[in-house]
Amino acid sequence: MPPASVFLTAAWRHLAMLNYEVDPAILVPLVPAGTELDAWQGRTFVSVVGFMFLDTRLFGMPIPLHRNFEEVNLRFYVRRKAEDGWRRGVVFVKELVPRCAVAWVARTVYSENYEAVPMSHRIELQSGTVPNTRGVSYSRRFRGQPQRASVLVEGECRPAAEGSEEEFITEHYWGYSRQPHGGTLEYRVEHPRWCIWPAKQAEFECDVAGLYGDVFRPFLSVSPASALLADGSPVRVHRGVRIVVAKRPPP
Repeated sequence: MPPASVFLTAAWRHLAMLNYEVDPAILVPLVPAGTELDAWQGRTFVSVVGFMFLDTRLFGMPIPLHRNFEEVNLRFYVRRKAEDGWRRGVVFVKELVPRCAVAWVARTVYSENYEAVPMSHRIELQSGTVPNTRGVSYSRRFRGQPQRASVLVEGECRPAAEGSEEEFITEHYWGYSRQPHGGTLEYRVEHPRWCIWPAKQAEFECDVAGLYGDVFRPFLSVSPASALLADGSPVRVHRGVRIVVAKRPPP
């Protein structure tokens, strides 16, 4: 059994991450209280992330028919100054899964913007004529229309270099969500550093305005600034803790 503070355990595998540079002004209204936007070398990113949830367990117990499934989410990056220093985390704009119960639990426990939609995936190893090539794609249907995120990579995976954009995208160990009645929930996500492949090719087919809002359409309707595939690892998601946000003094 996991420690009492661990809410969920799973393996996150085959993480396709498509990264888009955006105007920070569109994210400011979505930043949870007590956190601030995080940037890499002055650039603000959102990421479309598709991956496999495998061997999922709540409080150490497997849930029938809900152990293995896909997820595709849109996220951005924040940080919070805590007693132990800066905590770098992510905020989710929307998360898609194919299981209604998973979406309900995430909305109820963490107030995350989950939605259940039909989904599928395709993972091809050693595809084509180039050795060590792999293609990963995640597909779903939204309002009856097909949507897809995919990457193609070659060669061997490697750890993200210190200080690189790849490290910035993958090395976040906290999640933050705004709560319905104010305040912010902070939860820890444990996993080792991931091995990554920079993508040779990346595609994102999506009704951006319908799924994420018209404000994201100019940024997500072009080619991503970068894309990568991470091998993934076992993860442990801890119970959320409401953080105390100091009130600003009146002007």
